[in-house]
Amino acid sequence: MEAIRPVPRTLLRERAYAAIRDAIVAGEIEPGAVVRDADLAERLGLSRAPVREAFSRLVDEGLLESKPQSYTRVTPLVAADVRDAAAVVGALHELVTRVAVPRLAAAHLTAMRAANERFAAAVRTGDVEAALRADDELHDVLVRVSGNRAAAATVARYTPLIRRLERQRFGEGGSCRSAGLHERLIEACAAGDVDGAVLATAEIWRGLEELAD
Repeated sequence: MEAIRPVPRTLLRERAYAAIRDAIVAGEIEPGAVVRDADLAERLGLSRAPVREAFSRLVDEGLLESKPQSYTRVTPLVAADVRDAAAVVGALHELVTRVAVPRLAAAHLTAMRAANERFAAAVRTGDVEAALRADDELHDVLVRVSGNRAAAATVARYTPLIRRLERQRFGEGGSCRSAGLHERLIEACAAGDVDGAVLATAEIWRGLEELAD
């Protein structure tokens, strides 16, 4: 029994945060919906404290809005907010790409190609969730290799705002970004072409800014 330890409070908070964030991004909790800590705590099998902490973080990240002593609800989808987030996230991806390309090993390129194959397969079958997940996995390789923790934290903070709009647009019959853009990025990375990789990255994220329009 010595191996059993209390679950750290931070893990409960992260569990609550991730579950609520993912439900908002997936549209399971719709824009404008009022959320209550007691209800979500019961659904998640947690106490209200970590859910309240998750609410505070999600308010700070723009997925929830709160009026003290009145309500906490999911924020509406605002095009200007998504454009701003996409501009910031895109710029940071360009930054990490420039740093990461000279550091990439064969295993990193293999991981990026595998993620793009999953992305393309998901697009063909209309699996939006799998496509967005594979897209994150592909770009996360460059973020990790860059070693820039400030960029990683900022990307993680603002990407859910973008994903929420992407998922809605694709669910309405839009199309996911072309796997061909990813392929251009990967080939530039494989060739050690820093400028080419940055240009491909810029084009990918410019498309997301246009999506908000």
